[in-house]
Amino acid sequence: MRVGINPQKEERKITMNTHHRIIVVVYIPNEEGFYQNSLAVFKMCLDSIIATTNPNIAITVVNNGSFVKVYNLLNLYLKEKKIDTLISHNTNIGKIDAQIGAARGSREKYITLTDADILFVKGWQERVEEVFCAFKNVGSVSPIPIRTGLYAGTSSVLKQILLRKLNFKFIEIPDNHINYNKFLESINWDLEQNDEGKWPVIENYKTKAVVGSAHQVLTIDRDILFSTSPSNPSLTLVGGNSEHNYIDVPIDKSNKLRLSTYNNFAFHIGNNLEDWMVAIQKKNVEDQHIKFNRVKLELQSDDLFNTKINDKLYGLRKMIIKKVFSILYKS
Repeated sequence: MRVGINPQKEERKITMNTHHRIIVVVYIPNEEGFYQNSLAVFKMCLDSIIATTNPNIAITVVNNGSFVKVYNLLNLYLKEKKIDTLISHNTNIGKIDAQIGAARGSREKYITLTDADILFVKGWQERVEEVFCAFKNVGSVSPIPIRTGLYAGTSSVLKQILLRKLNFKFIEIPDNHINYNKFLESINWDLEQNDEGKWPVIENYKTKAVVGSAHQVLTIDRDILFSTSPSNPSLTLVGGNSEHNYIDVPIDKSNKLRLSTYNNFAFHIGNNLEDWMVAIQKKNVEDQHIKFNRVKLELQSDDLFNTKINDKLYGLRKMIIKKVFSILYKS
């Protein structure tokens, strides 16, 4: 029999202290072969997040059936309050299911979904949030700009450009050349030989953003995970079309903008550490005391566009928009 009244019932409603959450899914089964250096890579990823984020963000790590050293490390970080939330699975349930499940269980409006091999650079959070603030109806922002990502899940952006609702132009960004080649090298693509390639850029309120992004790391509007992302589980360990179907397509189908920061604020580092990565993380730690300007985000849902669209209509819309855009802008 219950005795007394649960004191929580007399408490006021919970006050949110964060508007942004970052979710990292990690699966490291051992320290052999492909995974020989993965623990060191993951630790650098996690330490870079801790060193580069401000108090408006909370960190969730999903341990997706990793071996005991990962388990011990994460429990220590949780105990030391370096991370806010730890979700542990005894077996690998698949990357996208672990990621989307944790994201849908979060309450923050903006959710950064990241691989466990991303090195973050001081200022990434503020610059990503700045893009959300500067442009209307943003669906996602990545801290890694991709020069050739103009047509990858961006028909919603191209539509707004064609309707003259966004100021758009192709411009050279020589400052991005070296960092962009580091990204290309990390995914085994051919490197660019000169820095004169033009980037697809939009601008508003003196803030510039690159059109498109990859999906190794991006910050997404949480509403998309409930409006246009599939509700059924992917049941895919990793790869295939899982990220395409659960992240890329839903962003585009939501009629929201898929963008990246104008300059590079993160690196995809793969499964092996190099000296330049260690140097970047060292600078992150040294710069922890530096305060970047924060932007005030509008946290309410933006319902400017109808997010319901069937697959056939979406495919037709995307094809038409891309064709018209390529003709008008000769890209």
